[in-house]
Amino acid sequence: MKKLLTATAATALLAGTAMAEDVKLGIMFGFTGPIESLSPAMAQGAELAMKEVTDSGKLLDGASVTPIRADTGCADNALATSNAERLIAEGINGLVGGDCSGVTGAILQNVAVPNGLVMISPSATSPGLSTMEDNDLFFRTSPSDAREGEIMAQILKDRGIDSIALTYTNNDYGKGISEAIKSSFEAVGGEVTIVAAHEDGKADYSAEVGALASAGGDLLVVAGYLDQGGLGIIQSSLDSGAFDTFGLPGGMIGDSLPENVGPDLDGSFGQAPGSTSEAADSFYAMAETEGFDGSSIFVPESYDAAALLLLAMQAAGSSSPAEYGAKIMDVANAPGEKIYPGELAKGLELLAAGEDIDYVGASSVELIGPGESAGSYREIEVIDGEMKTVNFR
Repeated sequence: MKKLLTATAATALLAGTAMAEDVKLGIMFGFTGPIESLSPAMAQGAELAMKEVTDSGKLLDGASVTPIRADTGCADNALATSNAERLIAEGINGLVGGDCSGVTGAILQNVAVPNGLVMISPSATSPGLSTMEDNDLFFRTSPSDAREGEIMAQILKDRGIDSIALTYTNNDYGKGISEAIKSSFEAVGGEVTIVAAHEDGKADYSAEVGALASAGGDLLVVAGYLDQGGLGIIQSSLDSGAFDTFGLPGGMIGDSLPENVGPDLDGSFGQAPGSTSEAADSFYAMAETEGFDGSSIFVPESYDAAALLLLAMQAAGSSSPAEYGAKIMDVANAPGEKIYPGELAKGLELLAAGEDIDYVGASSVELIGPGESAGSYREIEVIDGEMKTVNFR
């Protein structure tokens, strides 16, 4: 009789284990292309949240979370759409991504909306995404470029810059951020001497730099990508003596830029999403333990994007986007007990008990309007070959 009971118990245990769900989350970043140096750490940030939830055993009665990476190329809409369709075929329950604004819009319109897929981008910042028809499926843990334009204008004026030349990468991100910088800088009395597009992937930017230099300005703002055209514009400017100081929006913030340019980049400055808090410091320490840089641009936002998807599933009691999508704003904002990095198990427990949470996370999450971050920023300066945070705004 004892053997029968033991066998029955074992069978029940195996059945319970077999019934535990495997939640699949896609991670779509530009593992190739103009921000490829940033994407690995961003993916690791998202995967850290997934691992934390899996290890807790508290999601949807013991569900595990499996990340599936796919490439957007950052600027390749066809590649991004194709890979997003592949992830749909593999049965993902949600998407962390895309990364760059153009591919994010393409994924949203061509894949997410037709398939009812919830997606949270940690880094797509184009203002155009705020008004894109999304059937309440799209969210972002990064602020819109409209906000970054205001921040950059403040930084420029505070540093005594009265005039700028402005170049931007010729895509949705570049157009959106350049328009925001221009309008915001002019609103505080600054002069924009020229606004000119550049293409990524060129071997020679001397013609573009020549036009920028002819227009003049106290410095050149480069609204591009640090591993592509933005780098080429800066190097050509330094080689020709056209400009020696550069304004660096978010797409230009990353360790590879000073590594590639060298000491001549010292004194250049810009901004990227980020906040100062014990929560952020806690996340940086968590990331260091796992062997990656949690302070790299958009990494905290990537952790938070994955966490929000999973917490919303718990709040809805379902991994179906049709069920949990409406819970994203609820778990991201007050009222409720605040949840910080490393506390995802606590958040899952509270939600399972029917309690409210206010997810703060690694980037001080507060979603406003159409489901995007209200936004705080780190002011960054290149000092002794390193990008260092010198202020918060």
